[in-house]
Amino acid sequence: MDIRQINDEYSVTGQIEVEELDQIKAMGFKSLVCHRPDHESPDQPMFADVAARAAELGLDIRHIPVGPMGVTGDAVKQMVDALDEFPRPMLGFCRSGARSTAIYQQSQHIRS
Repeated sequence: MDIRQINDEYSVTGQIEVEELDQIKAMGFKSLVCHRPDHESPDQPMFADVAARAAELGLDIRHIPVGPMGVTGDAVKQMVDALDEFPRPMLGFCRSGARSTAIYQQSQHIRS
């Protein structure tokens, strides 16, 4: 897991595995946002499986998939809502972290 800190409230990483959630919580993250659509790759875990374990650990989690059409206005609004509602620090993840970075950057134009 290659976690890259954007700022004090938000970091990004590539796809996480269910087994990594204990470590993510131990690192101090309080919430997660998944920007990867289910079934994008046959080897990725389903969001529901990640969400179930996150809930067991007391981590807030939301699914805001960013697919082939790129970051949409609706996705940015959902990201703003997640940032407003969830405790931080927050970890965003997708396949590589690029979409999680892009949607966060776009959300900051609305939040500021």
